[in-house]
Amino acid sequence: MRLRKNGTDTSASATTDATTPEPRPEDERLPTRLLLVYGLQHILTMYAGAVAPALVIGAAAGLDATDLGVLVSGALLVAGIATVLQTLGVWRVGAQMPIVIGASFIPVSAMTAVAADQGIPVVLGASLVGGVFALLLTPFFGQLIRFFPPVVTGSLITVIGLSLMPVAAGWVVDGAADQVPALGDLALAGTTLALVLLFSRALPGMFSRISILLGLVAGTLVAIPFGKADFSQVGEGAIVSLGSPFHFGMPQFEWAPIVTMCVIMLVVLTEGASHIIAVGEIVGSKVDSRRIAAGLRADVSASIIGPIFNSTPGSSFAQNIGLIALTRVRSRFVVATGAGMLIVLGLFPVLGRVVAAIPMPVLGGAGLVLFGTVAASGIRTLGKVDFDDNLNLILVASSLGFGIIPLAVPTFYEGFPDWLALILHSGIVGAAVVAIVLNICFNMIGGGRYAEGPSVFAAAPTLDKDYPDAADAAARSGSVPPQRAPGPVGEEASDPR
Repeated sequence: MRLRKNGTDTSASATTDATTPEPRPEDERLPTRLLLVYGLQHILTMYAGAVAPALVIGAAAGLDATDLGVLVSGALLVAGIATVLQTLGVWRVGAQMPIVIGASFIPVSAMTAVAADQGIPVVLGASLVGGVFALLLTPFFGQLIRFFPPVVTGSLITVIGLSLMPVAAGWVVDGAADQVPALGDLALAGTTLALVLLFSRALPGMFSRISILLGLVAGTLVAIPFGKADFSQVGEGAIVSLGSPFHFGMPQFEWAPIVTMCVIMLVVLTEGASHIIAVGEIVGSKVDSRRIAAGLRADVSASIIGPIFNSTPGSSFAQNIGLIALTRVRSRFVVATGAGMLIVLGLFPVLGRVVAAIPMPVLGGAGLVLFGTVAASGIRTLGKVDFDDNLNLILVASSLGFGIIPLAVPTFYEGFPDWLALILHSGIVGAAVVAIVLNICFNMIGGGRYAEGPSVFAAAPTLDKDYPDAADAAARSGSVPPQRAPGPVGEEASDPR
């Protein structure tokens, strides 16, 4: 059967067997040249985001450039393997859709605290157990996803993005003893930030979408004449490696980080399910519960395979979903080709050491945009939430408050037992518990029905609404008959019935 580029049969006739399944848009096969070009475009789009978690966690653990290179290579290798599983599918693993999987930002802030206090092996142990926990949930996650509507996931993703902002600021400070960044570091971070914004605005098409990657390269080039970039360790270590399995030793298991990771994996699963549904809508392909479960298993595979190759949990990348919507290239084989490129990159740890040699202030300047994008994604999710005549505003406010406490006062939980303080330190768990519990209490118990005017917060005016005038307020209180707001000048009054 020959296929057009839109995936339709060109040789079909009236005698075609009616039982022959209709080709899916994502099964479109393109020439090798286009597979390579479009696959490279996907990798360039996600590269900066894929390596950033490794840099954050490695820096928190105090790793040198060589070990940071191992983390970066592992992140790329595992991303490639998980993406191959997602796009091509193996047994019941993989949705067979054009979805890129890479190291997730969601667990980064929690893992940073664990890496700083207990080391990389504990991070990898928590990742492994969290992955197995999530894998066990995938068959019936459809029943659990109702506990994670946009008001919950939006709040959590916003907290995650805000939790990462101190990391970007710390990169700009670059280890200054008094926590005051040098003027040169500030200038370098500001230059990188300005370049990222300039590239985003001025460059066309694909180049605009890789503005963060281009900003990192340009900022590093600016840093070289000032002696801020040190590439002396790039040549140390192997040029080619088969993944350096268990480079940091066998995973270690501490139950407090494990509990934290299991909670975080619920958010990863929710995000992954929404991405699978979104891609199905974009490519015009049917998505059912079985396909969602298979796709989530591919997401989770990054958490299970990752500890072997020194990588952290993964999830589908939203920026690549946007790329599919923009280019309308729907073939899953394009993304599978990009996954092959990721695997090749992961087998060259020398490339990871090059990335690890990027000056910290350069990373900080780009990180402000990169991490801010995570928070903005959460805010965009909250934009889908109905805040009228309900208590969703209180839910969001409370969860954000609990999420920000550790950022505002890092010692706030020091008086708690050590195990509990470690769980709450990231803020994500506190925000998740508050958001989930309040969503059950406010929106699920009693079918989410409220008495009229459930809260002063629910009636709070917003920029898209007019403030209530005295007449409307009196009408609601029952003291005077309700008055209809006047229509535009020159229009006749309509029957209020």
